[in-house]
Amino acid sequence: MNTSLLPDLVADQREQFLARACGVARDVDLPRYRDNRQVVVVSGVRRCGKSTLLRQISELYHGAFHYLNLDDERLFGFDLTNFEDLMLVFSKASDARTLLLDEIQNVVGWERFVRRVNDDGYKVYLTGSNAQLLSSELGTRLTGRYSLVELFPFSFAEVLRFRGVDADRRSTAGRAAILNTFDQYLEAGGFPEFLTYSDREFLSRTYEDILHRDIIARFGIREAQAFRHLAHYLFSNVSGDMSYNNVAKALSIASPTTVRDYVAHLEQAYLAFEVFKYDFSLKKQHVSNKKAYVIDNGMRNTVAFRFSQDVGKLLENTVFVELRRKGKQVYFYRDRRECDFVVVAREKVTAAYQVCYDLTDENRTRELAGLDAALCQFDLAEGMVLTYNQVDRADLSEGRTARIVPVWRWLLEGDPEAL
Repeated sequence: MNTSLLPDLVADQREQFLARACGVARDVDLPRYRDNRQVVVVSGVRRCGKSTLLRQISELYHGAFHYLNLDDERLFGFDLTNFEDLMLVFSKASDARTLLLDEIQNVVGWERFVRRVNDDGYKVYLTGSNAQLLSSELGTRLTGRYSLVELFPFSFAEVLRFRGVDADRRSTAGRAAILNTFDQYLEAGGFPEFLTYSDREFLSRTYEDILHRDIIARFGIREAQAFRHLAHYLFSNVSGDMSYNNVAKALSIASPTTVRDYVAHLEQAYLAFEVFKYDFSLKKQHVSNKKAYVIDNGMRNTVAFRFSQDVGKLLENTVFVELRRKGKQVYFYRDRRECDFVVVAREKVTAAYQVCYDLTDENRTRELAGLDAALCQFDLAEGMVLTYNQVDRADLSEGRTARIVPVWRWLLEGDPEAL
């Protein structure tokens, strides 16, 4: 690129960056990441608020930072060799030792530059929209030198903050406001810009941008139409069983291996997530049917087919995304009975969750039996049934217990010690 344009471009971007509102505080411990020398990588789906989080980070430095957004068409042709020119522009502007670099994955080989300046004593913050691209490059060049922050669309707690709703549920009015906001969240999801403008076109455009820019163009997918059909299929069949073979046949995709690769691309772009059946045998995990969940209910409701029973699927998707947001390793359990989610830590199942919109006389035995089977299999004393708005306890076999908790409460409080 023409590097003579860099000084004006950097100054222009900084001015625009500082003019941005800092937005809603995210549930990220920013001082924790500031107070070490590691590179901080903020990764997540497009338009989930990564740049706004970077703006919030900038407030920690009171103006003593350098900023560049590499997803700017004026930087077309910017490559690894131009970073030296960029650092010269930065150093002439100020002696700040903090770099904020937005959409870093647009420059091939960026990790070499980042390692060098970090070795030189710079604190570096990066954002990127592709999990695999970042993780592969970080793993090879920055092992042990970085902290990863995975950012998702707003959580329910963040939506309450955005809406100005007090999360104190002790009053009747407060509880009603929380429930009303939860109903909206269940349908609309948490993309900040959609919540601001209620423009469904924003969600469909973002979905298309991710498919085309982050996946089809980046990975050179030739059968683009088949890939789009697969993405639409996953968004329309949230929480349903998925077999690579069956999907390949249903969508006329060349092979089950191609389906597997397409799903991996969707996951790398944080658009959809594959959940495996838990089994002590890794081989059985990979050959068994999987389930798929998606990044956001609002996007799902915009781009996918809707069915009358969707509300239960939306609740289940909400629970999965929250577990994923918290960095949990999530599986489902199935033997003769089924439990929606089991959480694994250090190769051991540590928690089990059943999600059911409403426990009724018709489904209570089945739902509790599935949770009980998982608790028994993994030697856990207690599990949770997450519902729309029921609070209760249930005794299971051999002294085990099920806590029945509203999803909205669990989203705000986590796993409470007592009801």
